Amino acid sequence: MTTAFTVQHSERVQRTLSILTVVACATLPLGSSMFEQRLVPTMLLGLAFAVLAIAGFRFVEGRDRAFAVVYAGIQLALGFALFWVSGAAVGSVLLLVVLVAQSVLLLPLPAAVVVAAVIPLVHLGMDWVAGLREGLGTLAVTIFTVVVTELFVREQRARAALAAVNELLRGYAAQAEQLAVTQERNRVARDFHDGLGHHLTVVQMLLQAARAQIHTAGVERLDGMLAKAQDQSKQALAEVRRSVATLREPRPAPLVDALRTLAGEVSDAGVPTELKVRGAARPVRAEVEESLFRAAQEGLTNVRKHADATAVTVALDFGHVDLVRLEVRDDGRGLLEKPLPDSGFGLVGLRERIAGLGGRVSVDSAAGQGVTLTVEVPG
Repeated sequence: MTTAFTVQHSERVQRTLSILTVVACATLPLGSSMFEQRLVPTMLLGLAFAVLAIAGFRFVEGRDRAFAVVYAGIQLALGFALFWVSGAAVGSVLLLVVLVAQSVLLLPLPAAVVVAAVIPLVHLGMDWVAGLREGLGTLAVTIFTVVVTELFVREQRARAALAAVNELLRGYAAQAEQLAVTQERNRVARDFHDGLGHHLTVVQMLLQAARAQIHTAGVERLDGMLAKAQDQSKQALAEVRRSVATLREPRPAPLVDALRTLAGEVSDAGVPTELKVRGAARPVRAEVEESLFRAAQEGLTNVRKHADATAVTVALDFGHVDLVRLEVRDDGRGLLEKPLPDSGFGLVGLRERIAGLGGRVSVDSAAGQGVTLTVEVPG
């Protein structure tokens, strides 16, 4: 888009200068009442100047600066010769003014100023009073031409720069939009994993327990297990709908109550889970509550899947003024080798979620001594 703009601008400038050249040539026969004119040489020199001013300028523009210097020198010589052959015709001065404008477009500004300062010397052969008067007038015209043309060039450069910046901003906007889409996909993926994964794990464990006791347990106990599994499947469906719709509904229950319910669900699924609250519970931002709840879900899901634990403690600590800490600690077999790797999506998603709030996640364990998941979030 920027290239097309530059070409259009160049064509417009060339067309304008070409029209000025033709008009100036048309006035050459008028000559000057004070000086004798030789018509045929005047028209031939005027034609040569005009051809170079139109075709030569198009050829030189955009090429090496040496071409521009040679062009300006040739046109200066032709212009001076035309001025005297035409009998100091106004048209010859106008053609030299066109050369000044072209010099600003082709040469560095100091070089164009030199061309503008040299042109008034064309009056040196006149009577010194008339030459001084005409020379000062011509100098004023050439300097004015330099100023106007330079302002025009700078305005066009500013337009081109603005167009380039706008193009760059459009590219940044497209990248930002793509990044926002990616972040939203990651958020929905985390919600699926943290919410749906938790509920399906509870359903699986309830059904597994029911199958193991189907021949020994009473009907009421089995019915209770199946009812809880059904309730968990309903919650899983609600999580799917919420994630697909990308809604961020406020959690209906306070964080402490939500964690107490979550601990009860895990206990019902066969892993006794205790909730401890340290310090006075206080309201925190909705995204902090959501992230801490999801962290507890992830920790308890990992306990049920991998820990072989007999007891779990979920601790919510409000003891620090500007920090909320959540711990999920089990007495299971712990990690057998190294600290929990980031290969699973759950921990990766949890770290991303907490990092987005300015918090941190750590996992501590030793073989046979259980695992402690710690999450700290400003709030």
